[in-house]
Amino acid sequence: MFVFAAIVLFVAAVFNVVTWPRFFQRVATEPRARDAAGGPTTFYTVHLVLLLIALAIAVAAVVAGILLLV
Repeated sequence: MFVFAAIVLFVAAVFNVVTWPRFFQRVATEPRARDAAGGPTTFYTVHLVLLLIALAIAVAAVVAGILLLV
């Protein structure tokens, strides 16, 4: 059962690491991501925070998966 849980955590981590950076690349090219002066908008900032949270969850999932296997 522990091995299954670890595999699920590793799959979730890989999903976050693969999906979110690609999504953020699309967000960064959106016209809503920059204001008229070229500065980041709230749209950009919110998605950047979501990306960072997703990557932190991925790191936590990998650590938890390793701890389950040890």
